[in-house]
Amino acid sequence: MKRIARFHKVSRERFRNDWTDTFPGSSEEEADRIYESVRLPRRATAGSAGYDFFAPVELVLKPGETVKIPTGIRVEMNPGWVLQLYPRSGLGFKYRLQMNNTVGIIDSDYFYSDNEGHIFAKLTNDTNENKTLTIPADTGFMQGIFVEYGITTDDDVTEIRNGGLGSTTGK
Repeated sequence: MKRIARFHKVSRERFRNDWTDTFPGSSEEEADRIYESVRLPRRATAGSAGYDFFAPVELVLKPGETVKIPTGIRVEMNPGWVLQLYPRSGLGFKYRLQMNNTVGIIDSDYFYSDNEGHIFAKLTNDTNENKTLTIPADTGFMQGIFVEYGITTDDDVTEIRNGGLGSTTGK
């Protein structure tokens, strides 16, 4: 196995700002309590490819509902690697839990963005069986898999990233 990355928590201030922006009724004190409980992603077994991301609070999604989750996590990884994010397999199988962008892509340079590379997840309960999904706090809801990638021989990109969604759109 290649050891190519390390998970970190974003700063308390970054998490507090993102949490209270995402959930406007939340207080800074509540965001700080949630921040303290944030766990770094980890693999469940030696043979697991995916690193489980844990719910920072209990999440309840009725059929068709969507939630955006500031995870409190950022990832530092070697160039030439990407972190791909998916719902946990069992949640997709039982509830049709979907990531709104189908697969989350965390590039290696996202770590250095002004937002500290804070990883968010936006999930929808896409059940067609009328099932409400409850994910208890501190339970795995998403998994991240590191994948090595290549580039074309004529690639000459020198742009520097700053930002999250849409920040690398070609000009």
